[in-house]
Amino acid sequence: MPISFDSALGIHARALMVRSRRNELLASNIANADTPGYQARDIDFRAILDSAGSPAGLRTTHQNHLSLSGESGIAGAELLYRVPNQPSLDGNTVDPDLEKAAFAENALRYNASLTFLDRKFKGLILALKGE
Repeated sequence: MPISFDSALGIHARALMVRSRRNELLASNIANADTPGYQARDIDFRAILDSAGSPAGLRTTHQNHLSLSGESGIAGAELLYRVPNQPSLDGNTVDPDLEKAAFAENALRYNASLTFLDRKFKGLILALKGE
């Protein structure tokens, strides 16, 4: 019986890709904190994972079950503009403190997804070895 990596790894593989893309956006925002007219960008992590399918891996086993729609994943990620708490005179919408806090939180969650994937792979290796 073949192993389905999608079902074995769960949502963490997709979450890792989305978190990686968000890290890039947040780093770009931080790097452009002093650029006049720069508009801070971000993505809605939850909306992207919700549109990528069911986080719990639900199956429809009866004709009356509701089906899930939308398989866009990270490719369909809509880049959003961040609304500034305090607008600047030069049109820059980056709040360095907010961006650094968001980057730190996202990096922490990225590492958590890596840890979950590491444990999943170790579990699969143990299952293959039969230990």
